[in-house]
Amino acid sequence: MLGSTERVWGRLFETQGATYRPTTLVFYSGGTQAGCGFASASAGPFYCPADSRIYLDTAFFDELANRFGAPGDFAQAYVIAHEVGHHIQALEGTLGQVQRAQRQLSEREANALQVKVELQADCYAGVWAAQDRNLLEPGDAEAGLRAAAAVGDDTLQKASQGEVVPEAFTHGSAAERQAWLKRGLASGDPAQCDTIGGALR
Repeated sequence: MLGSTERVWGRLFETQGATYRPTTLVFYSGGTQAGCGFASASAGPFYCPADSRIYLDTAFFDELANRFGAPGDFAQAYVIAHEVGHHIQALEGTLGQVQRAQRQLSEREANALQVKVELQADCYAGVWAAQDRNLLEPGDAEAGLRAAAAVGDDTLQKASQGEVVPEAFTHGSAAERQAWLKRGLASGDPAQCDTIGGALR
């Protein structure tokens, strides 16, 4: 699956006259040392720009299937493709720009900007799937959309605290995450994934 992301993004970068530098996927159990500090299973899957690696606790896919009700290969692929999306953002310079901007913002504004970053990564995950459709089997897109909804901030907040606090969102609502994944799936075009727009200008 990671090889597929390398082929797709390698081709897309080439059309822009750029070279894609692949990320590395690190599986761990319980906890591990990452370039961004110590990673524990409670952090969930994440991308570390400091070492250009994706970290994924091996128990997360069980949690995705059992706790979040999103089983299946494509639900897992969506999670990895979303993190690869953050790697794309790092290569494009977006992540660095966002982090610099967030230092000047209130917590609420910084969270709102982070949501835009996460939704773009969802869209990029859809672009990857659209570009490599031979990997998709019937029902896969629906499984990916279920996974996107399962990890929406409103879904997670309701499950953990019984109420939804939109100003505390850092990844986007279930509906937003599904909408941007769908947009990527429908277009197959990274240029359609501009969630950030003028937020950094």
